[in-house]
Amino acid sequence: MSPEVEQQDSRQQSVKKTVGIPDILRGVVKMAPHATGMIKHAPGLIRRPPEAKRTIGSVFQKHAAEHPDRPFVRFEGRTTTYGEANRRVNRYAAALSADGVGKGDVVALLSKNCTTDLLLMLATVKLGAIAGMLNYNQRGEVLEHSVGLLEATVLIHDPECAEAFDSIPESVLPQHVYDFAEFDAAAEGLSESDPEVTEQLPASTKAFYIFTSGTTGMPKASVMSHNRWLASMSGIGGLAVRLRHSDTMYVPLPLYHNNALSVSLASVLASGACIAIGRSFSASKFWDDVILNRATAFCYIGELCRYLLAQPEKPTDRQHSVHTVVGNGMRPDIWDEFRERFGVDRVVEFYGASELNLAFVNAFSVDKTAGFCPLPYKIVEYDEEGNPKRGDDGRLVKVGRGGTGLLLAQISDRVPVDGYTDSEETEKKIIRDAFKDGDSYFNSGDLVRDQGFAHIAFVDRLGDTFRWKGENVATTQVEGAVDSYEAVAQSVAYGVEVPGTDGRAGMIAIKLREGADLDPSAFARHLYDALPSYAVPLFVRIVDDFEQTSTFKNRKVELRKEGYADAEAERVYVLLGKEKGYTEYYDDYADDVAAAKVPKG
Repeated sequence: MSPEVEQQDSRQQSVKKTVGIPDILRGVVKMAPHATGMIKHAPGLIRRPPEAKRTIGSVFQKHAAEHPDRPFVRFEGRTTTYGEANRRVNRYAAALSADGVGKGDVVALLSKNCTTDLLLMLATVKLGAIAGMLNYNQRGEVLEHSVGLLEATVLIHDPECAEAFDSIPESVLPQHVYDFAEFDAAAEGLSESDPEVTEQLPASTKAFYIFTSGTTGMPKASVMSHNRWLASMSGIGGLAVRLRHSDTMYVPLPLYHNNALSVSLASVLASGACIAIGRSFSASKFWDDVILNRATAFCYIGELCRYLLAQPEKPTDRQHSVHTVVGNGMRPDIWDEFRERFGVDRVVEFYGASELNLAFVNAFSVDKTAGFCPLPYKIVEYDEEGNPKRGDDGRLVKVGRGGTGLLLAQISDRVPVDGYTDSEETEKKIIRDAFKDGDSYFNSGDLVRDQGFAHIAFVDRLGDTFRWKGENVATTQVEGAVDSYEAVAQSVAYGVEVPGTDGRAGMIAIKLREGADLDPSAFARHLYDALPSYAVPLFVRIVDDFEQTSTFKNRKVELRKEGYADAEAERVYVLLGKEKGYTEYYDDYADDVAAAKVPKG
């Protein structure tokens, strides 16, 4: 049996658990001490009228007015209070207004994690403008595409992102461009009063754009409205994470991720707690930074948890005050080990997507589940291409409790879809007349298991994207970069499972041009120049030709099933890192990836 199959079997066994009444009752007991706060937030899940005058900015400035001396954000040893942060946010808002930024305009932010990035986002949304959160790992053509999608009025960039910023053609930059120092200078001495417009904005206003990989090969900008963010504050923050105002949420993930910007910040503002921002994640220094920031909670993606477990045991594993962690991608087979080693009381796993109109969250503290969702959804059968399968009557076929299928979220006036900035891309994800005439569902593209009592377990991602290092990787984007290498005639990209890791690692099958040979080092340099590091394939398989469908699509299913270990008859290369490039496949490579020894850079 191949490592991929063994890993899949292990995953299947570890998530077969269904949720029962005893699980729910134990969860209710854990909720009891937080009942007052939960009651306060419950109405936000039941009814959130889009016309209500409530937004991220109004929630933030209300905390600042009521508790100006409470710590709001910590970064690299410096604490900024709610009052101090709000005054700076208002100066920033005044400077943006001076450049003509108002409701519906876009402010592009290209920044690594820092206090300034967070405050610029708050200043933007206070004006009813939209914060375009650019991914600083993007370069060249991909970043040009993202900036072009935003059509921003202003772009503000972090000096730490100089390499990314310098790769943006001047032709797509907005009229007003600042680095942090320039923008601070522009805001100096401006009004520190709350903008009048903030209290007048309806919850339906767009708040920010989060970039997500799509099947087109280029990033798409998903829309996050204030109303959907407020749902996260009530559902994930108020009812599931349940921070007290004395808590501190440590955020080592990029602020361009919804895990950080929506889930973590929403959990903080649900109670007026503190957010501690890590500049970047370091497995070896993680707990030291948690302790330094006096954190009592942190957000994660599955890879982060695995990297922490891979570290040698040390006293700081238990010398912290963390009682709750929130995130997605915690593998069921490491769940118990993680909690026991690090003394974490509650794992608030959730499932969601930037463009999706619902989320699941582990509010009842059940082990090994992506959680509960009160909103309407269906889990349906799917075909080998990852599309919903219709029965003889033309309707979709639901799977039963304990079954695995494709997750669809119902669309209604109560639960609308924000979707993407491109309405055509949004429409591609909508399934109409699914179970009756006139209904509509949003296709998550994800495979989940029905655990009962409105709980699910995440199983896999389907379609032309796969998730690696907490990022969605578009196979067509990878193929575009590979095909631009002169020795390559054609390529097919896909994700493969590596035992002991989360998500799927990138693998590329390539057909070389006649008479050409592959230079592994030069090929790696080319891909690192063309792609974000997380999108560079770990495996390269050289094939003589590709099998195609009747519509001339390359068959990825067979390649994905064969993976890397069953391709002995053909040449397979593996990635060591940016400097060492690719080398011939060796038996311990998968173990080295799981131990984070490779790839480097």
